[in-house]
Amino acid sequence: MIPSFRKVHNRFKFNGMYFGHQDLKDVAYSFVKEGVDFEKSIGVFLLDWLDDNDYIYVNTSGSTGQPKPIRMQKQAMVTSAIATGNYFNLQPGDSALHCLPTAFIAGKMMLVRAMILGLELDVITPSSNPLEHCISSYDFCAMVPMQLENAIGNLDTIKTLIVGGAAVSTDLQDKLKSLSSKVYATYGMTETVTHIAVKNLNNDESKSDDSFKVFPEVTISQDERDCLVINAPHLNTAEIITNDVVKLTSESSFQLLGRADNVINSGGVKLFPEQIEAKLKPFLRDRFFIASKTDPSLGEELILVIEGASETFDTSVFKNLGAFEKPRHIFYVEQFCETGSAKIQRKETVALLK
Repeated sequence: MIPSFRKVHNRFKFNGMYFGHQDLKDVAYSFVKEGVDFEKSIGVFLLDWLDDNDYIYVNTSGSTGQPKPIRMQKQAMVTSAIATGNYFNLQPGDSALHCLPTAFIAGKMMLVRAMILGLELDVITPSSNPLEHCISSYDFCAMVPMQLENAIGNLDTIKTLIVGGAAVSTDLQDKLKSLSSKVYATYGMTETVTHIAVKNLNNDESKSDDSFKVFPEVTISQDERDCLVINAPHLNTAEIITNDVVKLTSESSFQLLGRADNVINSGGVKLFPEQIEAKLKPFLRDRFFIASKTDPSLGEELILVIEGASETFDTSVFKNLGAFEKPRHIFYVEQFCETGSAKIQRKETVALLK
């Protein structure tokens, strides 16, 4: 029997203490009234979750446009939490660390998983290195790649870690090989109530098999653009058509090639910026991305955009790129345009170029 969103699991702990429905409301009120910023976000979400409505409003990330609120059924969030619990074999009483901003869906879902699955949740201030002062060990945690990069020296304190919000670079993935922790990249979006597919980043097959495996309740296909189409009736009654170009490797797995709205057609050759960026990542210390500018002969010409002050650039970093993958121009921008969740806004940043 699937638990109701109206129930709080009797094994749920919040920062070391058991809380029932009404007690959790009192904590939420306290956070909203007296808490610091990240606590206020938790308080606002908990008050929304614990009210009499069967839905909440959640903002999309804004990575492909302006953030917008979508109405999300609370029971769909419960179902998502159970799917995650089943996949990673999370049990009542397991420990979890919450180090993400609760203003976004990933942070909200850490709270939902804990309340529904009966996890013992420790909540800390979101930071770029969440394990810097951590003295406890945890069964489960979620991070973004920047946090993973900075916390890798202490990652053995986490049994199972999921990472999302951006791609994990090949260089970072290589650093995970010797760790005892199991680290998984996730694929999903606000509309799918966070992840609907995962891939292991540090098992023996992770290098040879770069496929995401979807959860059992999810079916996938492609549209005429080769973009992923998701059917997840337990989460969303509507078919979800994404802008992610994929290669289907089986009925239940896919490789992510890049975003359709990022694809560059240069002289008739389709180029995926994400794939070129993965090759360059080990050689560039500053943030960067691959984009394009209009060219009269090629249609679009490839460019490299780097965050920071202009400096002499060593083009030997292009040695691993194919002939069509080498940028024709390099631009520097003092600061990238970002969404509220710190995702780079490529088009807005390119518009700043002179």
